[in-house]
This record gives sequence, structure tokens and C-alpha cells, in this order.
Amino acid sequence: MKFISFLNGDRPSFGVLKDETQVVDLGNVCGPGVPDLKTLIANDLLDEAKSFAGSATKVLSFHTLTLLPVIPNPEKIFCIGLNYAEHVRETGKEVTESPVIFTRTADSQVAHGQDILRPAESHRLDYEGEIAVIIGKGGRRIPEEQAWSHIAGYSCYNDGSVRDWQVATSQWIPGKNFYRTGGFGPWMVTSDEIAPGQVMRLQTVLNGQVLQDTTTDMMIHSIPRQIAYISTFTPLSAGDVIVTGTPGGVGNKRTPQIFMKPGDTCEIRVDAIGALRNGIRDDD
Repeated sequence: MKFISFLNGDRPSFGVLKDETQVVDLGNVCGPGVPDLKTLIANDLLDEAKSFAGSATKVLSFHTLTLLPVIPNPEKIFCIGLNYAEHVRETGKEVTESPVIFTRTADSQVAHGQDILRPAESHRLDYEGEIAVIIGKGGRRIPEEQAWSHIAGYSCYNDGSVRDWQVATSQWIPGKNFYRTGGFGPWMVTSDEIAPGQVMRLQTVLNGQVLQDTTTDMMIHSIPRQIAYISTFTPLSAGDVIVTGTPGGVGNKRTPQIFMKPGDTCEIRVDAIGALRNGIRDDD
């Protein structure tokens, strides 16, 4: 099943997507103690929400809603760098024994259908198509063999990167956290619909041209490995997001280079999830 976060008028809410055209608004039915999707997950109410949505008759039109990032208020967003061999090669780096990790802030993201902002400080705004994992059951020192059971669901992610700010120092965080440069959505597909270890195809399409194309079996550090490693140094909580890495084909390493510019449309497509679509415009 697909869960989304959205605005119903000016009220933040969340719900279940039915047949990709209708939405069951759960914001008014789960009680004041469950104001958002993160809290629903934390309270282990996904199955109850699915049951309610299956029998609900009052629905909203998906196409009239303003979406929010799937988890608008995550406690933590961890991103995995250099996690596909082709991307490692094109950057001239080396494969590391442990995952390369950096963080993003919630306000560096936009939702499906919203514009990614190219900052005034740089026009080197690059795409990075990725798959996001949303944590369901939190924990510390989660063993790899138990990691799949800690996943609530999956989404698409564009880890938009301002390249000159990213490589200005050895720390990547500035170039990865410009305001509203990343995309997260359109929805969360629950983990019961994607089998543990299921191979997913990931593509990045800019203005109709496929620029990245890979499958998840090509990851250097698997999703269970990422969960186990991160939960060793910090407890993972429900609603935390792990962005699992981008494949080769980034614009910065192409000849000639390709960067996202105003008027462009960038799509991140994952066959088992759907497509995240964002326009590009300048940050006013």
C-alpha cells in the first residue's frame, strides 16, 4: 500500500493512496495523538490504517493535493555515498570497508511535484537518483539478519547536490543541504509489497533522457548492512530515513557536464515504487 503526506487546504495531513487517483485522509481519524505519518509508523498503526482505508468511502482527489515530503519531519536523514562501483570509478575514489555517510536536513527537501531550487550561489546543481528506506521499528545495534523487519517502506529520492560547495572541503554536508535542493516522494510503498532483497531498477531521467540506470543488486553496501552500521553508532527511530546511494552517470562526471537548470524536469524512477518528478527553478 502507498502512504503519502500532504496539505489538505492549509492543514498538514497524511493518508493512503488508492488506485493512484484517490486518497483516504487519515489525519482526522487516527486521533490527536497521531498527527503525521511518522507518528503512525512509530505507533505501529500501519496495518490498522490499511484496514480502515480499504473500507473508507470518503476520499480526496490525489491530483488536487499539494504533497509534502513522504516523512516531512524525520528525526534523522542519513545518506550513503559512493555505494555503486560505477559511481566510485567515475569519481576516482576507492571502495571503503564501511559505508560513507553524510546527513541531510528536512528543509533541504521538496515533495513530488514541487520545484527543486537552483541556488544563486552556484549553478552546478546535479541530480542523484536514489532509493530511500523509511525505518519502521527503531533500534540500536540491529543485526543485519534482522534489518529487513525494521523497514516500514521505500520511496524515491533525488539527492540534489551543489557540486562546487560539496567538494570545497573534505566534508560534503554544505553541498548536500542547500534549501529545497532534494526531492523525496511521491509516496512510501510499504515493505510488505517489496520482498526482502528484491532487486529494484533505479533510473534518473532528465528532460526525457535516461542518465542513470542500475539495479539494487549492484550496491556495495546492502540495505541491511547500512541499517546495521548506522544503528551501531546511533539508535534508529521510526520515521528515520536512509538514502541508499546513487549509481554512476552523475552530471558532474559527464563530458560535457550536465547540470539541472530552470525549466528542466527530473524524474527518479524505481520500478517497484513509482516515479518522483520535480521541476527546476532558480531560488528567488
